[in-house]
Amino acid sequence: MPRPRLAITEFFLVPTLPVSYSCGMTVMPLPALVDPFARAISYLRVSVTDRCDFRCVYCMSENMTFLPKADLLTLEELDRLCSAFVRLGVRKLRITGGEPLVRKGIMTFFRAMSRHLDSGALDELTLTTNGSQLAKHAAELADCGVRRVNVSLDTLDADKFSRITRWGRLDQVLDGIRAARAAGLAIKINAVALKGVNEDELFPLVDWCAAESHDLTFIEVMPMGDMGGADRLDQFWSLKDLRARLAERHDIIDLPDRTGGPARYVRLAETGQKIGFITPLSHNFCESCNRVRLTCTGELYMCLGQEDMADLRAPLRTSTDDAALQAAIRRAIARKPKGHDFDYSRQAVAGQVTRHMSHTGG
Repeated sequence: MPRPRLAITEFFLVPTLPVSYSCGMTVMPLPALVDPFARAISYLRVSVTDRCDFRCVYCMSENMTFLPKADLLTLEELDRLCSAFVRLGVRKLRITGGEPLVRKGIMTFFRAMSRHLDSGALDELTLTTNGSQLAKHAAELADCGVRRVNVSLDTLDADKFSRITRWGRLDQVLDGIRAARAAGLAIKINAVALKGVNEDELFPLVDWCAAESHDLTFIEVMPMGDMGGADRLDQFWSLKDLRARLAERHDIIDLPDRTGGPARYVRLAETGQKIGFITPLSHNFCESCNRVRLTCTGELYMCLGQEDMADLRAPLRTSTDDAALQAAIRRAIARKPKGHDFDYSRQAVAGQVTRHMSHTGG
């Protein structure tokens, strides 16, 4: 790929995308998205629905009031929005929810997005899922160019799984994971570290992932939604403590791997497996953030842990020309903050945001 050139925008110097050609004419390149802290935004997480077939205790209330379906962007509108971001330099799309695979017709959206993989404009199309619908959709996801998926799974105990998810069945998720592996998809397990809930499963989870060749990432619980107070603090299990326990049994090798995202990675010498740690509370991970989050209603959140957002639905629907939409995206990126304000350090919840994780996208 040619070395990026620098283009002057109204904000700062930014690299431009490679020149493309159409009908023999050179098309002027669009400047890439760079925030005020010189971080290139190359990763878009897209929530396609706020609905889920689980009610995980750290994610949402049991009796949720979901958005009216009329408020959601259509799949065609989501296509147009995502395609605008791809033209502006986004190289990775992660589809989230809620549970993305419960959205009616969602596979038509994955198939539409696969054209950006075919053209080379997109490096990766992937999703985060609770696994409940994977058995049904794994083969088609692979056919659309999805090569790996993240599955949220906090316990291997069926009864505990039912308590954490309220409505979920562990066997259904495990069947989905097996179907995904059979379809050729790589699996990464995301486990939220919950004090007093799955502390006793640290080593069983690690051993199971090693046996099944799954990568594993532990995540600290975040203060989001209407359960952000004492319940969140009671649930908080610092990954510093988790890592210390892991080191009692394993030799831990720090890895230099950086994806621009929140995870820091290690390798266990005995098994060779890769373990990630996402630590929004015990260690701020914002310095290299390369991502923004788009909700199913067209709100763009420049930071998961801040309330500021940009409305992209209005420019999307007021014009069929994408110029206004692209300008709105650029203005939003120019407001991206340096980092979030999550903090449990004083035994109280600080930096809490009121929206549920399912609204923004996991």
